[in-house]
Amino acid sequence: MKWLLKIKSFYWVFTLVLILVVGCKSEVKKEPSVEAETSRVESLPFYNDESFTPHWLIPNSKEEKEFHKIPDFKLTNQLGETVTQNSFDNKIYITDFFFASCPGICPQMTGNMFKLQEEFKEDAEVLFLSHTVTPTRDSVPVLKTYAENNGVIDGKWHLVTGDKTEIYDLGRNQYFVENDLGTPKDINDFLHSENFLLIDKNKHIRGIYNGLNRASMAQLVTDVIALKKEI
Repeated sequence: MKWLLKIKSFYWVFTLVLILVVGCKSEVKKEPSVEAETSRVESLPFYNDESFTPHWLIPNSKEEKEFHKIPDFKLTNQLGETVTQNSFDNKIYITDFFFASCPGICPQMTGNMFKLQEEFKEDAEVLFLSHTVTPTRDSVPVLKTYAENNGVIDGKWHLVTGDKTEIYDLGRNQYFVENDLGTPKDINDFLHSENFLLIDKNKHIRGIYNGLNRASMAQLVTDVIALKKEI
């Protein structure tokens, strides 16, 4: 009898310990989802200079409406069509700077922009804009050939050429694409950068990303989705 009582006592102790262990594990599993929910930001930051210091503004506020915006421009795409800010009305767009004959970083940047294009292929709210930094060489026919060779969808992704002064001013003084603090440059200094910029529907800069980095590209996709949810 004594051995039977010992077995029963062991059984109940074992059952109690098992219940406590399972209960503890269940508690632990709940924590990450709570933390993830509370760590999300309500909206993306805004940027207005080459330091890319984030500014947290309330969308549609007076401060947001007066914040730095990409000014209007007039360029020409691979189809010979005029492209202005009106081409991006009520659109989110991703932009970069490249040149067709670039043997270095441009092919990889173009490949990653193509992947982004495929990601948002069916999303009419998202467009793409690539500026050539060698406009005297990258004529409309050159850009057209480049577009055909790299899977560019006309109307979805604009490859643009135009006045060099205008393109360089946009890149350096409006998009701050070089992100190069304290280094004065002029039209004679070659503009070249691996950065992609995310622009919202009100022409504000909302993010800068390394166009050669897979993790950065994944973050860009996430940020576009977040931006689409803004009121």
